[in-house]
Amino acid sequence: MIEIHRAAVLGKPIAHSLSPVIHNAGYAAAGLAGWEYTAVECAEVELADHVAALGPEWAGLSLTMPLKEVALSVAAEISPVAAATGAANTLVRRHDGSWFGDNTDVPGMVEVLGGTPAGARFTLLGAGGTARAAIAAAAQVGAAGVTVVARRPEAIDELRPVAAAVGVPLEAAAWGEVPAADVLVSTVPRGVADPLASVIAWRPATVFFDALYDPWPTPLAAAAAAAGCRVVSGLDLLLAQAVGQFEQFTGRAAPVAAMREALFAARRPA
Repeated sequence: MIEIHRAAVLGKPIAHSLSPVIHNAGYAAAGLAGWEYTAVECAEVELADHVAALGPEWAGLSLTMPLKEVALSVAAEISPVAAATGAANTLVRRHDGSWFGDNTDVPGMVEVLGGTPAGARFTLLGAGGTARAAIAAAAQVGAAGVTVVARRPEAIDELRPVAAAVGVPLEAAAWGEVPAADVLVSTVPRGVADPLASVIAWRPATVFFDALYDPWPTPLAAAAAAAGCRVVSGLDLLLAQAVGQFEQFTGRAAPVAAMREALFAARRPA
């Protein structure tokens, strides 16, 4: 008899999520019969009750907007990186039935920004949850500092405890004033940063990461590529953070090639 194991991505809205494509491809490639990964729409106020009602077959949960901060409240224990960023995108069921909270966005971002030299300067567009992960990732690669460009100064102030917790200097810049950087990260919603594409003084040595992947390329990504920059998309991060979740949920090494192929096949035009 095949033992059933379940996992899911939770968020609102969630119908667009490609996480089921990635994880289910991984289960198939790893020969994990009985494993199933689905998408469940869940609002912040619903999360605690939803998690409490889950049966023992549930191995893990992936969390997307707007649940990454409230997820900390349902975890019995959280990782140091989740504590530092104030956000968890992963809940893992432990043997005693409790939940462990982690943030695989941070190591995922370190992975996709591979090769970033120590002492690099980061500039972040936006001050939301993905910016928190980017600050922690910057610290892990030994960045000299991070400048946050946002429309609301108070939003930047909310990131200062994150920067202090991970030990990286943080500076603020007004929206539209984008300083030169070794790594430029855009974490803002679709369309918000489009006017900056022609304002930024692009340098070929800059690595540009855009957390978006639909539509692609964004105006920023197109401008960066035209300037000779290395461009990383949100699709790359989606895969990298999912790999970490897969391994925590299953206890198996992730079949990364199969997961990548399924993800990018799902994104190809019909």
